Amino acid sequence: MAELPPLRDVIARHGLSASKALGQNFLFDAQLLDRIAAIPGDLSGQAVLEIGPGPGGLTRALLKAGARVTAIEMDARCLPALAELEQAYPGQINVIEGDAMKFDHGAIMQGEPFHVVANLPYNVGTALFVKWLGGEQWPPQWQSLTLMFQQEVAQRIVAPAGGSAYGRLAVLAQWRSTAKLAIKVHRSAFTPPPKVMSAIVHVTPDDAPEGVSPRVLERLTEAAFGQRRKMLRQSLKGMPGALQAMAEVGIDETRRAETLSVAEFVSVAKLLS
Repeated sequence: MAELPPLRDVIARHGLSASKALGQNFLFDAQLLDRIAAIPGDLSGQAVLEIGPGPGGLTRALLKAGARVTAIEMDARCLPALAELEQAYPGQINVIEGDAMKFDHGAIMQGEPFHVVANLPYNVGTALFVKWLGGEQWPPQWQSLTLMFQQEVAQRIVAPAGGSAYGRLAVLAQWRSTAKLAIKVHRSAFTPPPKVMSAIVHVTPDDAPEGVSPRVLERLTEAAFGQRRKMLRQSLKGMPGALQAMAEVGIDETRRAETLSVAEFVSVAKLLS
């Protein structure tokens, strides 16, 4: 195992500070980082995609766990610090500079199954998550997602039907996957401390219900929860066939979106697909 200088020293040497514009918050707690890297299970020899590694705190934990890491980083200031990891772990890490939203992640991982482990930048976290969940190909190429979110977003992902946290993210995360809240992370663990608490969500793919288009389900949940206080007959009237599909599966159009279970959304999407 490579002997590396403390992360704080690396950051000081390269004059790095967390960029607010990029939604960065650095984690220094090595024990916590090791716990995060352990969530997906044994990563020895496994391919891992990391988004927004920054100076490489979580990257170190992943490399130490034996993972083969592909890291996408758009902040050029962090590249010299990551280059030190490439020297310390030759052949075990590949750093790509750019915007993770613009890459085909499956192609970057060369068609190999992979785990995603990331302390996601707050400003793109949800968009990336929806992108991973929404693929037509299922089971997906990714074997698990272990992702840091603001705690409020994490709770929306794992929320059961009926509560105020339940919404589009919960349906998209749960209709063909299992989503669990793995670790809560106190704001004081970060530098600088964000204003909110954070949490790690762990998602693994399940069997997908047959005959359901992910795009249709995305459009349906977007319309239904876009006006969540209104009855479904109001929020879904702009989506052709939605109200008829609801009637066919026996869902009362005076209900509100948050009262529909994931299975009920799926049954409507199936008819619309």
